[in-house]
Amino acid sequence: MMRFDLVDLNLFRHIVEAGSITHGAERANLALAAASTRIRAMEESLGAALLLRGRQGVSPTPAGRALLAHAREILGQIERMQGDLSVFAGGAVGQIRVLSNTNALTEFLPEALSAYLALHTGVSVDIEEKTSDEIVWLVADGAADLGIVAGTVDTGTLQTFPFRHDRFVLVVAAGHALAARAQVGFAEVLEHDLVGLDRPSALTRFLSDKAARIGRPMRLRVQLRSFDAVCRLVECGVGLGIVPETTARRARRGMEIAMVPLEDAWAARDLKLCLRALDALPPFAQDFVAHLRG
Repeated sequence: MMRFDLVDLNLFRHIVEAGSITHGAERANLALAAASTRIRAMEESLGAALLLRGRQGVSPTPAGRALLAHAREILGQIERMQGDLSVFAGGAVGQIRVLSNTNALTEFLPEALSAYLALHTGVSVDIEEKTSDEIVWLVADGAADLGIVAGTVDTGTLQTFPFRHDRFVLVVAAGHALAARAQVGFAEVLEHDLVGLDRPSALTRFLSDKAARIGRPMRLRVQLRSFDAVCRLVECGVGLGIVPETTARRARRGMEIAMVPLEDAWAARDLKLCLRALDALPPFAQDFVAHLRG
């Protein structure tokens, strides 16, 4: 007889979405040994393997994919129940799972999150950075409640709402030869040394893909964790940087850098929210979407 509890289902969901038992256990707040024991017990109870284990991590077997679909449905129902009942307990309680591209995560979400969480003290928000293409299929697959993606990406049958507008620009040291240009193409930028975010970041992977399509490598001299740090090293002449225009305008107030618009069409960033169905979200998550739209 199969005996899976909610901790098992939540753990299994996290493991599959992280592609790792170790990282899935961390997300579920379980020790690795306890998580491994639970997964083995689930497989023994079912009588079939749930995960394919390899050097690069884990992936679900056909049985695991079936279990994942049911786990997401059950856990989603539990979250909606908690949201519906929380009004009787003095306030909303629950978690919202959000996937965001780099631009929205660094430039627009911090202030929006701060205002929302101040009003909803029982709600937590789990945010993970992904590329826009990854976000669309993960939201469609039920791995997150909400995604924030570039307006140019095909969202298929997902429900969408406008979010914000921004664009990527080139930042250079004030005395650089490109500082006086009215605009510049990404292909020309690739002729120079660059300062950027670390390689796992969604933006770096996005720009690397654009460079590969042109047939040129990105010469990343330094990789950092924030756009502000990128601007600081650009000011020191280490290389050129590509950052959101909002970042560049803010950084120019205290740094000796110049901002040059990119002429490439993909540099324009109309961001949008995407989700499977607004009315299927718990009330507190619907409030969060309304807050972002406002």
